[in-house]
Amino acid sequence: MDSRSYKTLSANKNTVEKQWLVIDAEAQILGRLASQIASILRGKHKPSFTPHVDCGDNVIVINADKVRLTGGKWQQKEYIRHTTYPGGQRSVRADKMLSTHPERIVEFAVKGMLPKNKLGAQMYRNLRVYAGAEHPHEAQEPTLFEL
Repeated sequence: MDSRSYKTLSANKNTVEKQWLVIDAEAQILGRLASQIASILRGKHKPSFTPHVDCGDNVIVINADKVRLTGGKWQQKEYIRHTTYPGGQRSVRADKMLSTHPERIVEFAVKGMLPKNKLGAQMYRNLRVYAGAEHPHEAQEPTLFEL
């Protein structure tokens, strides 16, 4: 009998190594981009992925104002919110959202693909989205991630 021990190693918050990644959203389709970002935030691209631990990387998305939507979604897609007052449902079309807050389009898409619990909220905090090509995170020495 072989005396080697084969144990599955589970990551925990002390053993997780987080990186900073920059993703360029220019000419990317929103849904495909968001699913890949959500996977990176969860840490599913790492061999040490553990479902109950925040083992994903920090993601910086640049050029969020140049993201693409297919078909007629710029005029048809609506972002709905509620003010919590009676009759307070408000909606904004995607083209209007792009002109006022382009980073929110990517943020909402990614947030919808993360787990709906405390761990998902923690993973969402590792996302930074910027409309232009500049970001203030040069001190973290992020690496460019090609999708």
